[in-house]
Amino acid sequence: MNDNKFVICVEKGSQRDQAESFARKTGSSIASHPGNGLTVLFHAKGVSLTGYGLVYQGDFENMLHRVTNGRLQHEMLVRAAKSDKEGRKAIDATAGMGEDAFLLAAQGYEVTLYEQNPVIAALLKDALRRAKKNMILKEIAGRMKLVEGDSVECLAGLADSVDLIYLDPMFPGRQKSGLINKKLQLIQKLEPPCSEEKDLFDAAIKVKPSKIIVKRPLKSVHLAGREPSYILKGKAIRYDCYVI
Repeated sequence: MNDNKFVICVEKGSQRDQAESFARKTGSSIASHPGNGLTVLFHAKGVSLTGYGLVYQGDFENMLHRVTNGRLQHEMLVRAAKSDKEGRKAIDATAGMGEDAFLLAAQGYEVTLYEQNPVIAALLKDALRRAKKNMILKEIAGRMKLVEGDSVECLAGLADSVDLIYLDPMFPGRQKSGLINKKLQLIQKLEPPCSEEKDLFDAAIKVKPSKIIVKRPLKSVHLAGREPSYILKGKAIRYDCYVI
């Protein structure tokens, strides 16, 4: 239900039925004007989140430079998740706007993305819809499937086996405000850092994937205090890898 964190607006030329469906799902009403805080804006080009002088719309075209011209293999997450298994499957249990899931899909995984927040899910769904119409992006985006729901519940109800589970709980207080991009500035107003890390990790372990990868700030403690099998370190972040 909407706890007044956002309002919904519809511009001419947009899919009003999508906005109405979203309003029903979130217990919201459609306003005639943007609110003082966050606004979910349905418009001719898709769905955007606006507020506080910022505008954000998901766009996987911004990821192209990371997956083309041989750059994909240099991505630390791709190195951590590397596999040649046919039909390999992954779950991104903390999808956000899907950038990390996109890297996994580019590596060849069939990726299921879990996202609980309805606004973030709407933005991600719109970004995936547009990516699947893009001649360059559609093959990668075609390997990405969004599931709206609580990750712990989704993992508990999983019937199929998976090879990899990826977790990226939003880093608590992780950066100086000047370094946070506009996507994070807006999304962090919707969704606080994950406070149920242990439940999430326990749910992932019960699925019994071959590997769990956890993204962490470089100097932070291990998720739920669990020591990883090995670690890949970057300048600001690291990937804790758990071989199950």
